[in-house]
Order: sequence, then C-alpha cells, then structure tokens
Amino acid sequence: MGLSQEQLQHFKEEGFLLIRDALADSDLDSVIREYEEHIDQRARELLDQGKLSRLYKDQSFERRLVCICRENNEIYSELDIMHLRGKASFDFLRNKNLMKIVTSIVGTEITCSPVQHIRAKLPVGLTPEGADAHVAPWHQDAGVTWEEADPYFILTVWIPLTEATEKNGFLQIIPRVHGIGLLAHHSKAGVGTTIIDEEIPPQAMLNLPMQKGSVLLIHKETPHRSTPNQSDTVRWSMDLRYQKTGTPTGRPFHPDFVVYSQSNPGSVLDDHEQWRNMWIQALENSRGVQAHRWSQKS
Repeated sequence: MGLSQEQLQHFKEEGFLLIRDALADSDLDSVIREYEEHIDQRARELLDQGKLSRLYKDQSFERRLVCICRENNEIYSELDIMHLRGKASFDFLRNKNLMKIVTSIVGTEITCSPVQHIRAKLPVGLTPEGADAHVAPWHQDAGVTWEEADPYFILTVWIPLTEATEKNGFLQIIPRVHGIGLLAHHSKAGVGTTIIDEEIPPQAMLNLPMQKGSVLLIHKETPHRSTPNQSDTVRWSMDLRYQKTGTPTGRPFHPDFVVYSQSNPGSVLDDHEQWRNMWIQALENSRGVQAHRWSQKS
C-alpha cells in the first residue's frame, strides 16, 4: 500500500516521515546476501595472498567486516553501491514495496538519482586514514548537488539493513525547517559538506533509532546528520534519492535511470549489465569533477 493521508500530511509538515515495518526481510535479504558473498570472496582472496589470518566465517553480517578490517581494510573502499554494482542492489532500487511508498510522494514517473549509497559504517578508528564518509555532519541533501537541481523536489529514502542505534550511529534530524531553502554549506577537510555553524537552525533535533525494515523519508531541505559508530559492529544502511523523471539530478556526470513509469513502463531500466556499465563509464569519465558545489575550508 501507499502512504495514508495522515502520513503524507506528516511529511508535508515535518519534513520527514519514519515508517516502521515498511519492508519485509524478503525485500532486503537478497542485498544482504550479495554483500555477504562479496565479503566472503574477498576474504578468501586476502587469505590466499597472506593478508588475512583467517576468514571469520563464524561472525555475523554485522561483525565479520569489523574483524576483517582490523587486519586488512582493502575491502572497505569497494562496498558502496556504485563500486560493487551488484545485481541484487540494482534490483532493489525499483523494489515494488519501496515504489509504493515513493510514488505516494514523487508521483508515477520516477527516476533514481545517482546519489545512491550502501554504507558500511565501521566502528570509530577502523576506517582508512581515520576519516569516515559515512559519519555525516549537519547538512541538507539539497546541499550536495549542483545548482541545476535546486528548483526541483528530490526525495531521500534512508533504509537500515541492520539496527541503527545511538551507539552505532543513528540519524538525527531537525524537523519543520524545510521550506527555508538551501542553507549555506562549506566543505571542511576531514569532515565533508556541512552547514556552516551560524546557519544551523536553532530548533530541537530528533534522534531516530530504527530497526531493519523501517524506511525514513527526508525532504531535501531537512537538516540531518549521522553520528559516529561507537559499537563493535557495522551499521549497514542504504540511502537513495528519487525524483520526477525529466528533472535534473544535480549530478549530471553520474547515471540516473527510470525505475517506475505509469505512462511508459518500457522506459524502466531493468538491465543490470547496462546499469553496471553506465557506472563504470561514468566513474572513469568523471575523475577530477568536483561533485559538491562548496569550496573547501581548512
């Protein structure tokens, strides 16, 4: 089912909507298995190369990558969706149950933005070079796209693949400030794109712990952040962007594609190999492109 009028009103007024138990294990587990299989394959390669002492096969999905990265963190940089480019991940981008939710807000002609991530947030101190792109400072998602997308609505969909808690790094948001437009951001070395301190709205923030199966919808002008992982497990999550087909994504150098169309179902991209090649080519051609619009501050 799509969203109720009450849910739609909540999103309109608050700038976010948390839907608990929106997705079943059957919606998410194929993506999890794909990552488990990749990590297992890479662990075997590292073991064969003498770069790992054991496979850690007895560890859970939430813990195995932690154990591996304590010895060797080569796998870490391969895991985001545009790098792994797995079929299950691609198929999930147009998941039927997810589309029922997204169409309620975006409409019946939907494009998946290239701003799409599967995040493996490691415990503090385990990420390469000490920095972690999955610990996000206060920002608006409108602030991480080029100006071409400013006039258009883009919906952020945040989905935990494992429990998201205060300890392992949940999301915090500042509700009821969407509609103020784009706040001034800057790009801070070692931190990333963030709202400048003087611009952060004074309203109280909300903590959003979430269970697997929950879905969080966020307006692109709603400030939010993701906190560090102080646990001994990985906090796995997905964050995706959807918008009306034909509107600019703000990332013209990376591939977008149609995931749902009532008027032209044949326009939906369901060819994994084509999507995979689109990303390979785009990543090659966009080397050196500044993805964010803000200049970096020390």
